[in-house]
Amino acid sequence: MSEEKGLNFIEEIIEADLQSGKHTSIATRFPPEPNGYLHLGHAKSICLNFGLALKYGGKTNLRFDDTNPITEDTEYVESIKADVRWLGFNWSEELYASDYFEQLYGFAEKLIEKGLAYVDDSTSEQIAEEKGTPTQAGKSNQYRQRSPEENLMLFRGMRAGKFKDHEKVLRVKGDLASPNMLMRDPVIYRIKHAHHHRTGDAWCIYPMYDFAHGQSDSIEKITHSICTLEFVPHRELYDWLIKHLEIFPSRQYEFARLNVTYTVMSKRKLLQLVQEKFVNGWDDPRMPTISAMRRRGFTPESIRDFCDKIGVARRENLIDVGLLEFCVREHLNRIASRRMVVFDPIRVVVQNWNGPDTEMLSGENNPENPDVGHRNIPFSKEIFIEREDFMEEPPKKYFRLSPGQMVRLKHAYIVKCTGFKKDDAGNVTEVHVEYIKESRSGSDTSGLQVKGVIHWVSAAHALNAEVRLYDRLFRVEDPSTIEGDFREHLNPDSLRIQKVMAEPSLAGAQPGEKFQFLRMGYFTPDPDSTPGSPVFNRTVTLRDAWAKEQKKQ
Repeated sequence: MSEEKGLNFIEEIIEADLQSGKHTSIATRFPPEPNGYLHLGHAKSICLNFGLALKYGGKTNLRFDDTNPITEDTEYVESIKADVRWLGFNWSEELYASDYFEQLYGFAEKLIEKGLAYVDDSTSEQIAEEKGTPTQAGKSNQYRQRSPEENLMLFRGMRAGKFKDHEKVLRVKGDLASPNMLMRDPVIYRIKHAHHHRTGDAWCIYPMYDFAHGQSDSIEKITHSICTLEFVPHRELYDWLIKHLEIFPSRQYEFARLNVTYTVMSKRKLLQLVQEKFVNGWDDPRMPTISAMRRRGFTPESIRDFCDKIGVARRENLIDVGLLEFCVREHLNRIASRRMVVFDPIRVVVQNWNGPDTEMLSGENNPENPDVGHRNIPFSKEIFIEREDFMEEPPKKYFRLSPGQMVRLKHAYIVKCTGFKKDDAGNVTEVHVEYIKESRSGSDTSGLQVKGVIHWVSAAHALNAEVRLYDRLFRVEDPSTIEGDFREHLNPDSLRIQKVMAEPSLAGAQPGEKFQFLRMGYFTPDPDSTPGSPVFNRTVTLRDAWAKEQKKQ
């Protein structure tokens, strides 16, 4: 197994651990803080943690890091659970850091009894000043000299609610001269008189992340605690606490977080976009949140494929969003039902039409998958086509409709342009054609060969719909490097709304369904749809139009 090619560095570590007997099975965890919505960066972590457990026959816990009652809410808990399930994963146990509050408190008392933790009355400003600088050691204060007995009494008083917020904190006795600033007597408990979404008012002291995280891992016997690179400096404290508490030796490993072009992954910046209404909520399809990607029509399969393709790195890098779009196109091409929708309609009259008022034609739903069958498409004397599919004076190699030229109407007939009408401004308002009766798709006996095929919609049956065309959220490739106000670099054309004419089979389309509008892109119904007035979000274009536009500039 260890000779397998293409292992990432975490898989190499796991295989070595299993082969050496250090672990007989593995356990990972996904530990989000329930203070917001998950984004694409979280998706990478989800795929990694759950994927490793699936590959090596282990388990993954979903553990909510709910140690800050001021910012957390059950709304976020439920949204996170929905996102993980949507991505295709099931957790072994649903756990919360708050499940361990009593046990964590006991660990803190153990550190106090060992003389390794003390209650400090200093303000946060004083603590920061006394920590020194990277080139200057920190200074001890008088509170560091308190006896274990006094610290235990004060800490129990903190728990009993005898002190106000910020009046006291509990700190670890680390190394005030350590080059790692996080080891200079870090705070592990603070006072917060706030209602907790699960424990109510039972607690008024809460553990800091650095204390709750490693100890929760240990309690759950997590063998491989996988974090992003910003937690590298925290690993020393993680190991120190486990060692001195003499508990199960969970181990932390770090990988590069996901950074994607033309967007931001900072929860603070995303919150700012939402609160200041630059976007329409956390699930605005321009956002990198999982709920937004779901609403936009991305599939969990494509996101998992994307995460697999980018791999697991030790260094930060910037991933081209075009790779994600490629993965989405690849999957949607296989599963999306084809439909005809006209975005910029021009009326076409079939002058020699002598058939019924409506003829029902048949169109395949997906040429990539014949098993999904066909749909009925109404055809009549008057249809709409795209305005760009007719030219009065076409250039060479223009194979669509023009005077005297023939073209095939998708799923229908070959037609020949016989004339057109213009308004007083010189704009073409109507195109006249004649159809070749023997050229019906599926039973063509005309013997005619035409190069152009265009889509259309019957005028009498056209469904009025709205499409929302989404593009990059930012105009610059890496918004995280922007100096100054990042909002000034938002793409003003990230959303365009357009009215279109659609074939009537789309009338009952439901959110979650996937469609390819022929030649126009991949779309999905939006929850804003109402009976008779469907709304469709463009998931992705058929090709990378953005890259083409950038090359022109």
